[in-house]
Amino acid sequence: MSAYTSTAEAKELLHWYQHAPLLELGSAADAIRRQLHPEGIVTYIVDRNINYTNVCVADCGFCAFYRRPKDGEGYTLSYEQIGAKIDEVKALGGVQILIQGGHNPYIPFEWYLELIRYIKRHHPIHIHGFSPSEVDFWSTLYRMEAREVIQALVSAGLDSIPGGGGEILVQRVRDIAAKKKASADRWLEVMEIAHQEGLKTSCTMMYGLGETLEERLEHLLRLREVQARTGGFTAFICWPLQPENTPEFSHLPKTDAVEYLRTTAFARTVLDNIPNIQASWVTMGMKVGQTALHYGCNDFGSLMLEENVVSAANTTYRTTTDEMERLIREAGFTPHRRRQNYELIAATAAA
Repeated sequence: MSAYTSTAEAKELLHWYQHAPLLELGSAADAIRRQLHPEGIVTYIVDRNINYTNVCVADCGFCAFYRRPKDGEGYTLSYEQIGAKIDEVKALGGVQILIQGGHNPYIPFEWYLELIRYIKRHHPIHIHGFSPSEVDFWSTLYRMEAREVIQALVSAGLDSIPGGGGEILVQRVRDIAAKKKASADRWLEVMEIAHQEGLKTSCTMMYGLGETLEERLEHLLRLREVQARTGGFTAFICWPLQPENTPEFSHLPKTDAVEYLRTTAFARTVLDNIPNIQASWVTMGMKVGQTALHYGCNDFGSLMLEENVVSAANTTYRTTTDEMERLIREAGFTPHRRRQNYELIAATAAA
């Protein structure tokens, strides 16, 4: 089954999402995975998520991580602290850092450019950094076009952009959950500009914010449309809201494993033009992540030496490369390390 675009076909796809048995959804998603990845390899990456600042003025209702300016728990890491974190992950065979932070109005743009240059000069590694919402924030704060911001980041040495800040790309939902962040249209526009400037990016969906199933489908179809134009998305990752400790969503229950598997399988069938789907064991746990490999996922994500945002909502799963490889093998696949662009690399160290 492929993605539907007409109104009638979208309704048909939505009905299938709502009513098909879980195993039927999984079977359809698995068929697409086997078509795209017939070799039976499940990839993973060794990297570190470095949150350079937690100071943020976006006030997202679902975020337990950020601190307002002047909060005593607010921080901005120094270049040297970031460099030390990079050295730690490189010692474990890491090939990438994911670096992103809050919308901090007190950091000058040159700080980010010099940070990238500092990393490339002293701690060279692939920099997967700065979400579309950060790019949009800087565009407004520094009075630059988004394309200028991206061009400056690329010139400094940025290698790729993560799909953070997407949540649900429907404005009704964003007005409830993240009204101060980039609009749905703007998030997609920034991604398309990044692709035009030669960057590869990932894309995401965080569900469980009170959106309808129709809005989840709209989110996926909008990603699919950008991918049809640019081919710039390397992978898609979805996960449910982690409501604990959040400012405005702590009353909501966590969605369960069945909902996650249904949504992941559904995304795989809609996004049949995005080559890779990543299992979210960080939010769902290792066993559900392992099961997701039979629901359309061909990637087991990251060792993630450090993770702060999900952990702030009291959802904390940790693992080692040995355990990741064991779980992948137990699921019937061959594990293989990768780079951000999904190029396969030889394992260099266990962690």
